[in-house]
Amino acid sequence: MRKQFGMPEGEKLVNYYSCSYWKGRVPRQGWLYLTVNHLCFYSFLLGKEVSLVVQWVDVTRLEKNATLLFPESIRVDTRDQELFFSMFLNIGETFKLMEQLANLAVRQLLDSDDFLEDKPLPRPIRPHRNISALKRDLDARAKNECYRATFRLPRDERLDGHTGCTLWTPFNKLHIPGQMFISNNYICFASKEEDACHLIIPLREVTIVEKADSSSVLPSPLSISTKSKMTFLFANLKDRDFLVQRISDFLQKTPSKQPGSSIGGRKASVVDPAPESSPAPQEVLEQPTSPSSPLSSHQSFCAQEVPTASQGLLKLFQRDPSMEDLGAKGAKEKMKEESWNIHFFEYGRGMCMYRTAKTRELVLKGIPESLRGELWLLFSGAWNEMVTHPGYYAELVEKSIGKYSLATEEIERDLHRSMPEHPAFQNELGIAALRRVLTAYAFRNPTIGYCQAMNIVTSVLLLYGSEEEAFWLLVALCERMLPDYYNTRVVGALVDQGIFEELTRDFLPQLSEKMQDLGVISSISLSWFLTLFLSVMPFESAVVIVDCFFYEGIKVILQVALAVLDANMEQLLSCSDEGEAMTVLGRYLDNVVNKQSVSPPIPHLHALLTSGDDPPEEVDIFDLLKMSYEKFSSLRADDIEQMRFKQRLKVIQSLEDTAKRSVVRAIPVDIGFSIEELEDLYVVFKAKHLASQYWGNSRTAAVRRDPSLPYLEQYRIDVSQFRELFASLTPWACGSHMPVLAGRMFRLLDKNKDSLINFKEFVTGMSGMYHGDLTEKLKVLYKLHLPPALTPEEAESALEATHYFTEDSSSEEALPQEERDGSGNEDVQEKRGEEKGSSPPDYRHYLRMWAKEKETQKETIKDLPKMNQEQFIELCKTLYNMFSEDPMEQDLYHAIATVASLLLRIGEVGKKFSGQTGKKPRDDAHSGDHNGAKEDEPPASEPHQDPVQELQPPATGDPQAKAGGDTHLGKVPQESQMVVEGGSGEGQGSPSQLLSDDETKDDMSMSSYSVVSTGSLQCEDLADDTVLVGGEARSPTTTARVGGTVDTDWCISFEQILASILTESVLVNFFEKRVDIGLKIKDQKKVERQFSTSSDHEQPGVLG
Repeated sequence: MRKQFGMPEGEKLVNYYSCSYWKGRVPRQGWLYLTVNHLCFYSFLLGKEVSLVVQWVDVTRLEKNATLLFPESIRVDTRDQELFFSMFLNIGETFKLMEQLANLAVRQLLDSDDFLEDKPLPRPIRPHRNISALKRDLDARAKNECYRATFRLPRDERLDGHTGCTLWTPFNKLHIPGQMFISNNYICFASKEEDACHLIIPLREVTIVEKADSSSVLPSPLSISTKSKMTFLFANLKDRDFLVQRISDFLQKTPSKQPGSSIGGRKASVVDPAPESSPAPQEVLEQPTSPSSPLSSHQSFCAQEVPTASQGLLKLFQRDPSMEDLGAKGAKEKMKEESWNIHFFEYGRGMCMYRTAKTRELVLKGIPESLRGELWLLFSGAWNEMVTHPGYYAELVEKSIGKYSLATEEIERDLHRSMPEHPAFQNELGIAALRRVLTAYAFRNPTIGYCQAMNIVTSVLLLYGSEEEAFWLLVALCERMLPDYYNTRVVGALVDQGIFEELTRDFLPQLSEKMQDLGVISSISLSWFLTLFLSVMPFESAVVIVDCFFYEGIKVILQVALAVLDANMEQLLSCSDEGEAMTVLGRYLDNVVNKQSVSPPIPHLHALLTSGDDPPEEVDIFDLLKMSYEKFSSLRADDIEQMRFKQRLKVIQSLEDTAKRSVVRAIPVDIGFSIEELEDLYVVFKAKHLASQYWGNSRTAAVRRDPSLPYLEQYRIDVSQFRELFASLTPWACGSHMPVLAGRMFRLLDKNKDSLINFKEFVTGMSGMYHGDLTEKLKVLYKLHLPPALTPEEAESALEATHYFTEDSSSEEALPQEERDGSGNEDVQEKRGEEKGSSPPDYRHYLRMWAKEKETQKETIKDLPKMNQEQFIELCKTLYNMFSEDPMEQDLYHAIATVASLLLRIGEVGKKFSGQTGKKPRDDAHSGDHNGAKEDEPPASEPHQDPVQELQPPATGDPQAKAGGDTHLGKVPQESQMVVEGGSGEGQGSPSQLLSDDETKDDMSMSSYSVVSTGSLQCEDLADDTVLVGGEARSPTTTARVGGTVDTDWCISFEQILASILTESVLVNFFEKRVDIGLKIKDQKKVERQFSTSSDHEQPGVLG
């Protein structure tokens, strides 16, 4: 499979299926290969070959459908094609696996942390031979997610296994058939009939597990007793002995809590585990068994100082009138409480309560105020997490006190907007409690941090529970019940908004089209879903919907939203614009009342804004709920999950398109690429980043993406990925020299020295090679051969160059370079400081960075430091490699030989000037030195040097350069060809042109040639492939002495290089010819999956 589709070793096949791919109206029978990151299809029939590869991250739509044309087929859409596959042996299994893989891929786009978090999965005890390990892992992952969602269990719970059984239900004296599920901390039961019975038994509650005697009436029974004196009887168990052994093993690992002990976030220690068939010791009973029982050590958080540590704000701020004073409302509330007490007596209280259709009925009738906090904790599963993490909230509060971050700033801004109409939040006690809970959560989950609407929901949670309870309810809400709702892009809410639109089409088709035209659904649904109707309905009505939400999940919110549209259908159909429709819905929701509420009415701010002369009729919240269940109760939780997957594909791909447009807009106009080219480059750049997640390297910095960062910073690539992109996109083909040049370009672009570059930096580098005139392109090439692009290791000579960057080296550029580094240091330190800090980077930090970028003046050629001899030789090597694949290869070699020999002479003249003015190293900034040298030099120089000498002043170099070149080098061309990489011939010229054998014979050496430069400008005919250098006649002993050293005084400026190159039209044409990047991008897209595994694991240290 890897060979067939050009995949590397790192790409894992999950499964493959026989099927047909419809190409037009003709089915092609072949094989569908599903890998972790790709969908591949291959067919070879009657001499015709079909090969397809689609990345899962590119899939925008995946659905199973049946039409006359495509019977029972799977449709896969990407941005630019629609694919249909049919004739599967098992279409259900294939589609389920495709869904899982596509879902994992879009989860990576959404949040790579979550994707990585869930990777370890339990290995089955008896694996099937015919199923791949990956397929088994994916099935286990799907079962885990379903199990946790069904029973509202913590995210780290792993399902161990499940088996069919019956459960004896004492309340109706029946054996109910269903499934028993066992995981490391829970035993759960779900009846086959959906509403018959659900049961959750935490192992921390279990005291005795024993096998009862079998009989014909009750085969293989198992009895489980808990601390709350409840006994559960399971029967008809297959393999009962094995099951008891597994439960016993898990019980051994379940720690007992001693009074005051604190077990951290994970269950690691084992203290006196309860034996399998004996009662637990009395100490274990210290742990609370239900939210109504005393919390013992749970109240440690500031219990003496802060009243909200032990009770809800409602109890503190509401004078509790006697039920008699409330009349009919009080009597109704008392009846509700009584009903729940009877329910607790019959069905149990606390975590181990039997949850049945009767429980739902009671929830729909409204939870009494006194029990609301307790039941929210139970139904949401928050109680489990709170009990297993004692002291966790208090620790978070202590850690977060006094810490500043973007999240805390936003929290402070929103604190006083949280239910300002409620007395509990009109004083510092309620505000401080809200601040602590929100800040603690922001520190627990920095990926979410804080999102608007969290303040409104949390303020309601604080009314009915202590701070710690409100915190764990918020955890349950953000991380399990409303996944991805409260991240920076509110993806979860957008997904459910898409589901709402789909349901409107199904249930209210006549209204759906009108709503789409008006654009109302996108406006209303976010505020309805994010705040669970709390911001759009009177508080006492919305809280009843929250009761149902904690029991039923998102299904209730969708049902109520549909019921609201249905109730207002006639008015909505007659609306002419969005504003009118919003007013209709706003006024309707403002008048949804709770006539049974015993709390004093709280003025609803939204109602005050939308009230008109003719207020609509009041609607009772319980009537609205009843109508929603009667008309729309066919909604099922698993159907909603299926729809969520479908919508998530759409939403995330839409957000990715938005991100692409935002990044492209952030690129300066003068970059030279068109919008379409930039978008294509972004797609290729992102694919390269994602590849680092696919084929696991150790490059975690590049893999991890922080979605809270600005779009531009979210995708970044490292040096080895850049090398691959550079090789396929650069207009300068350099053969084997390409990786070296790519490494230099990367260092040049990596301004903050974090070994990663973003898209803007990448495009800047590409633009330098593709756009601009000859001068701009040469500037890029020139900079690639100066520090920081050129490292000391690369510039070292073959013999010895330990004095590079020292005092006696050519320090033309040393000082300016230090200054540049110095000025950059502040930014680097600031950035590193941000990274090391505990709080995420402030957005103002990025604004400051961008402001600095905008302030920087355009660089002129005067700002470029001078180049020393080694750097110049490296530049010549690069040019030689660039020309090696060009049609004009010979002409270009001849031209560069001419230019290089000329420039070497200019360097010699410059050295003599500096020698006259003084022996100390020159400073690049002092142009006066050159002028002084020019005045002093002529009397001492020989007559034949005059034409070249004219080249020295940078400002007036061009005409003289041409004259000098033509006059002096007329006889050189045929004999002297500039050979830089692979110059194997040995020089036959004057003694001063000796090159060491090592240098001339080392064909592929990356180090520069050691050139003996000794001052005079003799020019002799040289052998064909010799590097042409200038040299003064010296005695053989002198030459031998300096033959392997670097000439530290020699230097050349950019203006001199530019002037010399302008003398050769073939070089000018080479740099000015236009190359179409579009073709290169297309080629890159074709092969972007074909990474060699060696390059993936290449060490970044290679480039120095």
